[in-house]
Amino acid sequence: MKEIDLQLQMPGGTADAVLFTPDTPQPLPGVLHIPDIGSVRDTHRKMARRLAQEGYVVLMPNTFYRTSRPPVFTFERKPGDPRVAERMKELLAPLTPQAQEQDFAAYIDFLASQPSVQSNKLGAVGYCIGGGFALRTSAVRPEKVRAVASFHGGGLYKANDPASPHLVLPRVKAQLYFGHADQDQSMTAEDITHFEAALKAWGGNYQSETYHGARHGWTVPDSPAYNEPEAERAYKKLTESFKAALA
Repeated sequence: MKEIDLQLQMPGGTADAVLFTPDTPQPLPGVLHIPDIGSVRDTHRKMARRLAQEGYVVLMPNTFYRTSRPPVFTFERKPGDPRVAERMKELLAPLTPQAQEQDFAAYIDFLASQPSVQSNKLGAVGYCIGGGFALRTSAVRPEKVRAVASFHGGGLYKANDPASPHLVLPRVKAQLYFGHADQDQSMTAEDITHFEAALKAWGGNYQSETYHGARHGWTVPDSPAYNEPEAERAYKKLTESFKAALA
């Protein structure tokens, strides 16, 4: 496994990223691995590396490069800490829908350009805020992105918000998978109901399910909400979904 740290030239500056390439002679499908609000760190390196071992070239970018290089948090993220909320605002402020679309198009184009990648077989997986980013990725490059997965994606449906990720669905052609937590204030049961109605109206190939007994962040090992049995079930869903769409 080759693991290369990169500096990508982006529309808004330079982004740290990591490219994971399995030791295999033939080109492989590519996957954009989008971390949560904590961005690139050891836990997500391990997650991306594990996915690459399934037979994918995986690119993990620091999506918050406009604000900070990793680590984007220099203190422990504790629930209820006002410093966490303030830092999240700083990280997210530059990421307007237009900036997101520019960035995620650039990430996908870079991944598709790699000689080790089958450029017509690409996927994206996002965690937390990355769930919405992954969905938007499939909208800006619908001819390239065949599969998207989101786990405890926050704010996928925002009523009366022109920046809500669900509004990009008409541009999406990918197979979609959404794993929600049943204890998640960033994506409540009411939000999920509205989001699933939007998915139904979209009419594409999708699956949306709620993991019971799960809290926001349950798939990420360094999260206080980590739930290993449900995280493993989510990982199985991820690999099954990508295998079906990217074979």
